[in-house]
Amino acid sequence: MRVLMVCLGNICRSPMAEGILRDLAATRGIELSVDSAGTYAGHQGEAPDLRAQDEMKKRGHSIQRIRSRPMRPADFDAFDRIFVMDKSNYRDVLSMATDAAMEKKVGLFLNQAWPEKDLEVPDPYFGGQHGFERVYTLLERAAEAFLDSIDEQR
Repeated sequence: MRVLMVCLGNICRSPMAEGILRDLAATRGIELSVDSAGTYAGHQGEAPDLRAQDEMKKRGHSIQRIRSRPMRPADFDAFDRIFVMDKSNYRDVLSMATDAAMEKKVGLFLNQAWPEKDLEVPDPYFGGQHGFERVYTLLERAAEAFLDSIDEQR
């Protein structure tokens, strides 16, 4: 399975989600290909925010090699699932979809842990380290729930 994580700039939430899901899947022996992208191309080529890297390192994950990239329409063909971090990203990603099959691949990531609540991962960019800690906790819970659903299907 191929999974794409999407936030606005691809320097905080989505690279954190990518690293968490990738590492948890490997620990469980679940074969997943995970990538991340942003709906805004202004950070293209940049490494994740240092605060995101610090939080991930503190939790045993490395995301320093990830580089921001914008989401492309071709990602609908390249990925089986596209998880977005908030409703704005959801609308932006859906605007790139050209059919119902593409739209069906897109969902809010936190719905994995809290189905149908449509909760958003808050953007920690303009806050302090506490925001990154909170984002990590939310992303980890959603990643665990997603992997639980894969385990149930195996």
